[in-house]
Amino acid sequence: MAGKGPRGMLSVAQLREVAEGRVETVVVGFTDMYGRLMGKRFDAEFFLETCVRPGGGTHACNYLLALDIDMEPVKGYKFASWEQGCEFCPHLLQRRKDAETDHRTDGDFQLAPDLQTLRTASWLDKTAMVQCDVANELTQNLMPHAPRSILKLQVGRAALQGFTAMAASELEYFIYKTSYKDAFKQGYRDLEAMGWHNGDYSVLQGTREEVFNSKARRHLARSGVPVENSKGETGVSQHELNVRYTDILQMADRHVVFKQCLKEVADANGVSVTFMAKPEGGQAGNSCHIHLVSTCGRRAGRGGGLTGKKVPGTRRGQRVPGGPGPRQRLQVF
Repeated sequence: MAGKGPRGMLSVAQLREVAEGRVETVVVGFTDMYGRLMGKRFDAEFFLETCVRPGGGTHACNYLLALDIDMEPVKGYKFASWEQGCEFCPHLLQRRKDAETDHRTDGDFQLAPDLQTLRTASWLDKTAMVQCDVANELTQNLMPHAPRSILKLQVGRAALQGFTAMAASELEYFIYKTSYKDAFKQGYRDLEAMGWHNGDYSVLQGTREEVFNSKARRHLARSGVPVENSKGETGVSQHELNVRYTDILQMADRHVVFKQCLKEVADANGVSVTFMAKPEGGQAGNSCHIHLVSTCGRRAGRGGGLTGKKVPGTRRGQRVPGGPGPRQRLQVF
């Protein structure tokens, strides 16, 4: 299954063609404050009925953007907290007015699928995936503090100055024979590495760990994330996997898919991976190198370029609060 662009990307028409039998589930997700994919699993037919039409999508609890790393609500946020709870105003007009001024929602926000991110999730059985913007259910404007909204605003500001931001993320990770479940039981101590020696550029040591890395490369390439290569790193069972660069919004989406894919492939094979900066004191740390280039005078890719006053990457009529107005002068970021 392939749509326009990299192998594994799907158009809505192609999803309709394969939904019966070959795709049964669509993961509908968004990126939270910690870079995790949050969302729901849709029956493919129901997804096609409800999520691909203009204004379609689903809802999710607004507290998901006001959590700590352990999924506990954090005190003090105006947007969502235990203290605020879910406010239900008696009149829609008042709710709409409140939403325009302080971005509050009635306990939920809307997940608006970006259908350009629709892809096969080849590591999962009969599954596709789409990534979403987080929008106010009442106004349809993007929630300004959602990570994808913040990036879109910067893409729009750069485009107004004639620049297109291109990027590639370079992620490193450790592989452990210890499963995620056993690692949790052990308090994440004394995990057994898959290898036993410094594997920096070592083809032999890399071969010993191809049982995992080959699957990671294969599934990424089949799921719309073009791969360049992988190699061993300095730490024991540490690796680096590089993917092709593209416009910065698409790279951010690929970055999320990359980490989700590797974690779920590891879990399915009874092992575990971590992207933590420093999981062990005696080992090298994991880097996350972000390669950026700003080009001028080229047509912007997905998420770049402007049509009228529309912020790049938004739906028609959708606005990013705090975004540039028609006469606003902006500085290049």
